[in-house]
Amino acid sequence: MRPRSKSDRWVLTEVLVEAGLTLVTEAENSRKMSKLAQARQVRNGLMVAMLAMHSIRLKNFAALEIGCNFVKIKGSWWIVLSASETKENRPDERRIDDLLQPALDRYLKKYRPLLAGADRSATALWLSSNDGEPMSYDGVARAITETTRSTVGVAVSPHLFRTAIASSAAIHARTNPHLASALLHHTDHGVTEAHYNRASSLSAAKSFREIIQGYVKD
Repeated sequence: MRPRSKSDRWVLTEVLVEAGLTLVTEAENSRKMSKLAQARQVRNGLMVAMLAMHSIRLKNFAALEIGCNFVKIKGSWWIVLSASETKENRPDERRIDDLLQPALDRYLKKYRPLLAGADRSATALWLSSNDGEPMSYDGVARAITETTRSTVGVAVSPHLFRTAIASSAAIHARTNPHLASALLHHTDHGVTEAHYNRASSLSAAKSFREIIQGYVKD
C-alpha cells in the first residue's frame, strides 16, 4: 500500500486564515441566516483560521477548555498546554495572534453562548450546534475538513494544517530555517523536513511556471 499523496490536499497558511476569517465576516453580515447558523459558521471559520495560525495537534485543539488550557493573560488569549498534554512531553504555550483576537472575543461573548443554549456550564471552547455539548475529536475534524472543502475547494484535514504551516514557513522565511520546527513544536527539525515541508516541490513548480510564462510573453 502506498500512502496517499498530500500534494493536492493542502494549501498555504495565509489562504486558510483568509478563508476562515472571511467565513466569520460573512456570517456576521448575513441577514438571512438564523442566529444559530451564524454562530455555527463563525465557530467553523474561527477554527480554520486559528488552527492555521497555531497548528497544534488535533487532540489538543479539540480539547481546549476555557480557564484550563485556553486562558486570558493580560488581555490576550493563550493556548497553554502542559507537558503531560503534548506528544513531545514539553509545555507548549502560544499567544493567539492579534489578527484572530477580535473574532475570538466576539465568538466567546456572542456566538458561543448561542451554541451553549440554556446550559452555560461547559468549559469547552468548541461547542456543538446540535446540543451545546463539547465537540468531539471527530466532530472538530469533520467541521474543519468540510469547511475548507466549501471555502477553498480542497478538503484540508487538521493534520494537513501542519503541512501547510511548515511549508509556508519555509517559503516565506527562508532566512529562518528552523521556524517550521518551532511552530510544530519539534525538537528535531529533520522530522519537520521529512514529514511536513512541501516547500521545495512548490518552489520548483513556481520557478517552472515563471519560466514558461516568460516564454509565453515573448
